[in-house]
Parts: sequence; structure tokens; C-alpha cells
Amino acid sequence: MIFWLIAIAVTAIACAALLYAGRGRPVNAAVDESADTTSHFRQLLAGIDSDLAAGKINADEAIGAKGELAREMIRAKSEAKPAAAGFGRAALVSGSALVAAIALGGYALLGSPNIPAQPLASRADVAAQNMDIDAAISRIETRLAEDPNDIRGWTVLAPALVQVGRFTDGANAYGRVIALSQPTAQLLTDQAEALLLAADGAGSDEAMTLLRQATELDPTDPQPQLYLAAELTRTAKYDDAARYWQSAIDLASGAEPWLPAARQGLAVAQNDGVDATAADQAEMIGGMVESLSTRLYDEGGTIEEWTQLVRSYIVLGDLPNAQKAYDASVAAYPTAFERGELDTLALSAGLKLNGDAQ
Repeated sequence: MIFWLIAIAVTAIACAALLYAGRGRPVNAAVDESADTTSHFRQLLAGIDSDLAAGKINADEAIGAKGELAREMIRAKSEAKPAAAGFGRAALVSGSALVAAIALGGYALLGSPNIPAQPLASRADVAAQNMDIDAAISRIETRLAEDPNDIRGWTVLAPALVQVGRFTDGANAYGRVIALSQPTAQLLTDQAEALLLAADGAGSDEAMTLLRQATELDPTDPQPQLYLAAELTRTAKYDDAARYWQSAIDLASGAEPWLPAARQGLAVAQNDGVDATAADQAEMIGGMVESLSTRLYDEGGTIEEWTQLVRSYIVLGDLPNAQKAYDASVAAYPTAFERGELDTLALSAGLKLNGDAQ
């Protein structure tokens, strides 16, 4: 009731202000200038008479001047603008009453005047802006301790715990969500992911069980199959791993960011744990380095090419050939000024200047 009394009072004040502002009255009205205008014309008329008396103009010219002065006076009066009329009082009263009725009636229909006032500090949206994630987690945990069946609280808490590295607590929170609702492939996968993160590479039998359940619930979701394939590869169960790798690949559309890694995982599983692609890549890199080396030793090259060759040998861990290439580059470019980047690279890798002479 107090709310409605305040609302009505505020509305009445607003309507009164509208009536006061809109009633017809002069605002900052200037002094009537008609008297000044008449005086001006009288002075001009007196001037014409004075010129006639002094002989400056004759009688005909005086009559003509007075006629022109009369026309100017008539024109000035016709151009005078009347003051703007204000709104009619009846229109203002009706409009104000209509505004008040719409405002109060609309709030009565759409608003919630019976809800008690909520302090700003306790509002969830404001609190979320002023808290960091740890404080938010603490607040949610306190609330869940009072109401452990609040599924919305557990749903918010579970990923937040995983985000801050509390993986075991996050897995337990996902378990509460599943217990209070029903298991879905995504929830089971999320809980399994938290368990695997908590295991820190050691694996989790519980996580494997959850991932298999997720795959059974939704065979079209590649995420649990990817986790299964990776864990089975880690534990050297290559046949089962290859099956899950292939299943996940078959579900891909071709643009997924995980697809290249899945294909590599499949190749490793099919090769009994040996990463043939890595060996192929190393062989390809070695062939490129050998080709560059042969050309530089036979034909020479730029300092940038020698630097690339030395860097390649260092990356491959072949320091003897890196030293040999460095010596050849020093012979080709004896001025130290030209070898600034190359000398820095070589010396930082443990190579020696003029190593072949030592």
C-alpha cells in the first residue's frame, strides 16, 4: 500500500509540473515595442517638416516623403507577430490524466509491486561484476551447503571448479548434477574429463567407464570417443584405440581442429605405438638440410643461407656438422660485421669461432 501511495504522489507531482509548464502565459516577454515604433515615425515626420520649413525640400517633395513614411508605418504594423497561444487547459488536464492512468495501470498489470526491496549488494548480477571467480565459487559453495539439491548451483559450480584447477571437486560437482537430473553424454564426458585432469596423466578407470557410457548414450558425439582413443593409446591397447580413432574421424565433417591429431593418433595405433609420421617428418627435414648443405659447399650462398644451415644442424642436434658449417661460413664471410646473427646463434649453441683450427 505504501508503494502505491508513493507512486500516486510522484505521478501527481509530475502531472502538476506538466500543467505548470504547458499553461498559456508569456515567458520572458519583451516590452511592447509599438510605442517606440510610433515615436520613431513621429521623429521622422518632424524631420520632414523641419526640412520643408528650412527650404531644403519643396511642398511636393514633403508630401511625397510623408506618403512614403505612412506606407512604412502601415507595413511595420502588419508585420508585427502575435504572441503564441498556449495549450488549452482542458487539453492539458486530459493529457496529464491519460499519462497518469497509463503509467499506473501499466505497472499494475506488468510490474511486481509486492516484491520486497532488494539491496544492491545482494543482487546476483551486481555481485557477479564485483567478485573474482574464487569469491564467486566460495559464495556458491556456501549456498549449496544450505541447499545441496540446488541443481542450478551445481551446474554453475562444476565448470568453474575445473577452470580454477580443482579437478576432483569439479568431477564431484558434475556427479551431483548427474544425480539430481539425468546422465547425458555431455555431462558424463565433462565429469570424465575432470577425472582425467585430476589423474595428471596416470589415467582413471572411473573416467573410462563414464566415457563408454557417454558413447553408448550418444554414438554421434566424437568427444568421448577421442578421450577413449587417447587413453587406450596411452595404455598400449592399440586395437581398441584404432577403433575409436577411426569412429571419431568418420563423424568429422572435415573442418574440425582436432581432426589432424586424430589422424595422427590413428596412424600411431595402427603402427603399434610407433609414430611413423614423426619419423617421416624427420627424414624429410634431414633431406632438405642435406640438399641445402650440398649446394652451399659446392656453390656458396648468402650469409642468411649459411645461418639457416647452421640453425638446422643445431635443431637436429648434429653439432659436429653445425660446427663444420659455421667454419665454412666464417671462411666465406671473414668480416665479423657481416656475421652478427650467425655468430650469436653459433656461440650460444656452444660452437667455436674457427673451430676447425683448434
